[in-house]
Amino acid sequence: MPWYALYTESRQEKKVTSRLAQLGIEVYCPLIIQERQWSDRKKKVEVPLLPSYVFVRLEPNNRESVFQVSGVVRYLYWLGQPAIIKDSEIEILQKWLQDKVVSFEVVGIEPGSLYEIPSGPFIGQKGIVDKVDKSQITLILEQLGVKVILHK
Repeated sequence: MPWYALYTESRQEKKVTSRLAQLGIEVYCPLIIQERQWSDRKKKVEVPLLPSYVFVRLEPNNRESVFQVSGVVRYLYWLGQPAIIKDSEIEILQKWLQDKVVSFEVVGIEPGSLYEIPSGPFIGQKGIVDKVDKSQITLILEQLGVKVILHK
C-alpha cells in the first residue's frame, strides 16, 4: 500500500491524525518539540514538523475514505496524480525524529546548491539548499514538495 500526503486545515493535524486512526486508517503525523514563548512563561509543546500535512497509507481505491474526517482538505498532487510518498522517505522521517538530532554544523553550503547529507539518519538524501543562516539551514525536499528547516 502506498503512502499519500494529505493537506489539512490549519492547526488540525493532530485531530485529523486521531480521527483517521479511529477509522482504522494508517496515518503518520511527524511531530517535534518546540519551546514557545508566552507573555508570562515558556513552554515546550509538540508541533507538526510539516504544518498542515499528514501522511496516510491505504489502498488507491480507498483514497476517498479520508474525506469522512473533518479537517481534511485534499491530497497533495504531483503531475496531476495524488503524490505517492516512498516507504523509505517515511522511514527516514521516523528515524530522524526518533534519534532526536539536536545539532548540526553548516560549512560551505550555498543557496541553490544540491546538498547530499554525508552521515546520520538522512545519509544519502539530497535536497536543494534554500537558505543558510548561522543557526539553521533550509532544505527543499522536492519529493515531498516541502521546505524543512533544521535548527542548530
